Amino acid sequence: MASLNSVKDTEVESRGVENLDGAAAVLVAGAGPVGLTLACDLARRGVRTRLIEQGGKLFPGSRGKGLQPRTLEVLDDLGLGEAVRRESGPYPRMLPWEGDRPGEPFDFVEPSEARPGEPYDEGRMLPQWRTQELLYERLRELGGEVEFGTRLTGLEQDGDGVTAHLTGPDGASTTARTAFLVAADGGRSTVRTSLGIAMTGEDVDPHPALVADVRLTGLDRGHWHVWPHARGGALALCPLHGSELFQLAAIFDDRDHSPSPGQGDPDQGRGPRGKAEPGTSPDEVRALVAERSHLTADDVREVRWASVFRPRAALADRFRQGRVLLAGDAAHVHSPAGGQGLNTGIQDAFNLGWKLGGVLRHGAGDALLDTYEEERLPLAADVLGLSTRIHRGQQQRGRETRQLDIGYRDSSLAHELRSAPDGELRAGDRAPDAEAVTAGGERIRLFDAFRGPHWTLLAFGGTRLPDSVPDGVHAYELHGAEEHAEKAYGSGLFLVRPDGYLGAVADAWTPRLTGLLPRLGLR
Repeated sequence: MASLNSVKDTEVESRGVENLDGAAAVLVAGAGPVGLTLACDLARRGVRTRLIEQGGKLFPGSRGKGLQPRTLEVLDDLGLGEAVRRESGPYPRMLPWEGDRPGEPFDFVEPSEARPGEPYDEGRMLPQWRTQELLYERLRELGGEVEFGTRLTGLEQDGDGVTAHLTGPDGASTTARTAFLVAADGGRSTVRTSLGIAMTGEDVDPHPALVADVRLTGLDRGHWHVWPHARGGALALCPLHGSELFQLAAIFDDRDHSPSPGQGDPDQGRGPRGKAEPGTSPDEVRALVAERSHLTADDVREVRWASVFRPRAALADRFRQGRVLLAGDAAHVHSPAGGQGLNTGIQDAFNLGWKLGGVLRHGAGDALLDTYEEERLPLAADVLGLSTRIHRGQQQRGRETRQLDIGYRDSSLAHELRSAPDGELRAGDRAPDAEAVTAGGERIRLFDAFRGPHWTLLAFGGTRLPDSVPDGVHAYELHGAEEHAEKAYGSGLFLVRPDGYLGAVADAWTPRLTGLLPRLGLR
């Protein structure tokens, strides 16, 4: 058995999966939202994937409860649009309290104006445990599964793949051979630590915070209730749509709270400054609610899950080391302010999935995987800054938190080949939605055309499609579209990546465009 420190960092070149003898081409460690999203995307691409989770079941807490509009587009593309719309709900208005006196409700996020080309103009609330359940159900529909109770304990990599050392639910040790390993195993990532990849960051707030899922009486479910001036720190109770639960969030401004009953050793459960950590037992959570609100301890009927954390912002120094890639919290850890962490992680997986598929199924060169770090690391750094500013009250939640303006214009995969672009869009931008009419008179919706693991080629503004298109590309010659789309796209050929961003834009199909295809996994 290899130890966690016995990892070889090797410069590798992708050679496909010929040497795996029927084993999974990708091993994903961690079945949270990120790992499940990646497994779903790889499954629909026909990439053999093994998804392991050291826990005995899916994570039970609500932690990341907000889905941003761009993430809603991703989940829609994966086939979960209808389910998410059915299960989720809008953010309720916040109702401030001073003791037992309610104040005037206000909007947690200022309502946004709907824009054409953006089918989701507002975020939706869905507790993390339910998001995971929906992704898991989708994975099983696609023929995938999660191996619960399976822990990665060590790994080595060479020029042909990764050997992972695993411990199963029965305690037995095994090895697994795979072409690539993706670490989606959270902020304390075993994989990242074993590779020696450093994380650079800072404490966003020196005070601990408590988050819990509780069932209670005495509050209406139409508001997000908050006691901003409670003694010891703010308390918030947010109804979780589609359940009978509230998410409790408490900040501890007073660091001199007493150790939890029954801790024994007075140093146990203490934070880095020697102060006692908030207690997470049901009785302690009930006492906290009673201390900070007009509710009684008996009003808290159940504490289903509770956890303590310190808001932190940290970024891995790199997202790829040889055949191992980091995604989600394994690569970047956010303050919960602004609802960016889970969403950024899901979009990591969506960016990575088609690239792994290109390398493993369609003959793209290994360099395609380098663009994952190229595109996602600087973006994650920007989002970390946004989350931190919101946490510290330096910026309001708004358009930027919805993640619809994220793009990759500076990416080496963004090829703007038009001589004189006449629209608003450029290569690397998110391709907007619209109703359009094909040359044959068929009415289509662009997001319906994009949905799936394929590339899409659009011919706008009288531009003709080439006589033949590459395998894996769905092509549409459009003879009309909604006004906003005509203005945004202008004229030309638009090659839309599987993740919905413009990979290449040209006046017409040329040898130069043809020459780009092998790098993208297209022929």
